[in-house]
Amino acid sequence: MKKRILFAVLGLLVVIAALAGVKILQIRRMVEHGKKAVLPPDAVTAVAARSDSWETSLPAVGSLTAVQGVTVAAELPAKVVEIAFEPGRKVKRGDLLIHQDTSVEEAQLPGAEAQVALTESVLARDVEMLKEKIISQADYDAAVAGHRQAIAQVETLRAVIAKKTVRAPFDGRLGVRQVNLGQTLREGDPIVTLQSLDPIYVNFTLPQQELSRLRVGLPVRVTSDALPGTAIDGRITTVNPLVDAETRNVQVQATVANPTETLRPGMFVNTAVGLPVRKKVVAIPATSVLYAPFGDSVFVVEDDKKGKGGKALRQQFVRLGERRGDFIAVTDGLKEGETIVSTGVFKLRNGQPVVVDNKLAPEFRLAPKPTTD
Repeated sequence: MKKRILFAVLGLLVVIAALAGVKILQIRRMVEHGKKAVLPPDAVTAVAARSDSWETSLPAVGSLTAVQGVTVAAELPAKVVEIAFEPGRKVKRGDLLIHQDTSVEEAQLPGAEAQVALTESVLARDVEMLKEKIISQADYDAAVAGHRQAIAQVETLRAVIAKKTVRAPFDGRLGVRQVNLGQTLREGDPIVTLQSLDPIYVNFTLPQQELSRLRVGLPVRVTSDALPGTAIDGRITTVNPLVDAETRNVQVQATVANPTETLRPGMFVNTAVGLPVRKKVVAIPATSVLYAPFGDSVFVVEDDKKGKGGKALRQQFVRLGERRGDFIAVTDGLKEGETIVSTGVFKLRNGQPVVVDNKLAPEFRLAPKPTTD
């Protein structure tokens, strides 16, 4: 009985050993097959790094201010009896904005004008009487002074009426109304903002070492996140002669046309001052760059050095410069004419076999225009 059990155990061990041996052989064959297996090359789009001549520019951050901009305020205290403007509308210089109560002045004006007429008649008689020496020179001088005082009183009343009739000081666009009908305004109370928007000023600062390169008339390109894909051209109109003693920056002001009034005072904008000197750069599409904390890189397409034929990738670290449109400049690490992968670099690896297929390659431009579809 014991011999049978022993033979059964031995037989079971032999079977287990045989199965283990077969499995080990299978795993070894799979490993060897995996080492010999070659993945098919991935299709990539590629472009050649090209040499280009870019306009030299000085970038800066600026803000917009109106050529003329004020908050129209009351000059004299009085009640508002008429509001003649609509908020947000354009107005011309001299257009009526509000009319304050001038009933007292208008009531006093006819009497003052009558006094002017009376003193004028008295003065005319005194002129003749002075010639005949009927009156003294002192009486004549008193008549002249009385006439002038009467005229001054009329002019004072008219000036008060004019100040209570508030008009637009220049052409522009009105803001939010800050008064109500029947409201009693005090001196200096705001009525409405008025901004002249075309043209408009762009104020920005540049380091003092750039002062020698700046001059009035240089072109300025203005872009803003509020106007994606749009660049507005202008010109430098003022270079401040004073350098800020704290920042060592010089303030520059440019004027840009704004016929559509899309630019508004207070907006943040990016500016670039165009210089007459052009620089040569090696330009590549910005989508060719694999950005990483430890360094930016591109994938160069070259002949497979392992002797398998075809093309393979070589990851090349680069130093980047200015970006313009769809392109970015490479200052170090890449030579003109080298072929690099232009899209989808995040999924690639060093040494990966590839095949170039540019059938669906996008078109890269220095001044791209986004579609509105």
